[in-house]
Formats: sequence, C-alpha cells, structure tokens
Amino acid sequence: MRRNTHPGRSPAPPLDPEKLERLALRYVERFATTRGKLAAYLARKVRERGWEGEPADPVAIAERFAELGYVDDRLYAESKASAMARRGLGARRVRDALRHAGVQERDAEALAPELDGRARATAVEFARKRRIGPFAAAEADRVTMAKQVGAMVRAGHAPELAWKIARMPPGENVEPLLDED
Repeated sequence: MRRNTHPGRSPAPPLDPEKLERLALRYVERFATTRGKLAAYLARKVRERGWEGEPADPVAIAERFAELGYVDDRLYAESKASAMARRGLGARRVRDALRHAGVQERDAEALAPELDGRARATAVEFARKRRIGPFAAAEADRVTMAKQVGAMVRAGHAPELAWKIARMPPGENVEPLLDED
C-alpha cells in the first residue's frame, strides 16, 4: 500500500532491491542501529512505497549488513547501556530499551553482569540528579518520598534500593551504600 503524504505531489516510485539497499545503507550511515531496527525500518519503507519485483526480504539485508560490520548489535547494546547508566537509569529499564531496539537476547545477556554490577551506582546517580534522599535540600515527607521511590522504580531501579536511598537524610554519605554487596 502506497500513501501519498504530500497532497499535490506524485508519490515516490515503488522500491526495488537496489533502492532498498541504498535506503538501508543511508540508514546505517546516519544512525547507530540493530538488525531488528534496520529490518523494521526497511519493512516500513516497503509498506509505504510499494515493491517491484521479487518479494523483499528486509531481514536478509539486515543480516548481511551485520556480516559486513555495518550493524553490530553488541556494540549498540554496550553504547546504549552506557548512555542510559550515565542518565542514572536502572538495569531493568536498560534491558527493556535493548529488547525494544531489537537487540538479540544473547547480546543483551552478555551485558547483564555489568548492568547488575553498577545497579547501586546508577541508582545513586539518579537520586543525585533528582535530588532524592541524601541529595535533597530538606527531609522529604512520606508522600513525597513515595513519589520519589516511584520515579526511581520507573527508572528501572529495585524498590528496596530506591526506598533505602529515599530514606537517607539529606547530606548523608552515600559511599557505604556503594560499597555494600
């Protein structure tokens, strides 16, 4: 099905294997991506513009690009996980983002020990950015504390850890929390 998104303009011509390949190449030039995201992008383009010739296989193109090194799910997962950790997001949230991005399970699982190992540090970073617990200007009341814990849990942190941080009085040293096993 082809859509004419610009009234008064003629629709783009249908894709063929060569045009689809060029679209894929332009996409990986511009964006860090995964096989799954690339295949979904190509499938969407085929739906939007139509197709000429043999049936398109976006998954095969994505796999070939991975073999050529244009797409690397593991590298994408590592950089995405690092960026999310710097923002203070927890392991659960990172795993969800990687799954949503189409990172294969084996590549995501390879990062699991690293994600779990820095769970406390990312929770403290999130608390620092949001001024929760030891980073707050004043002690929070129970309702505010519950909202802060909710924000931390939505950010992918364990509820027990979120409560522990939120209950810490302003100005308390967080180093012992980071050293706990």
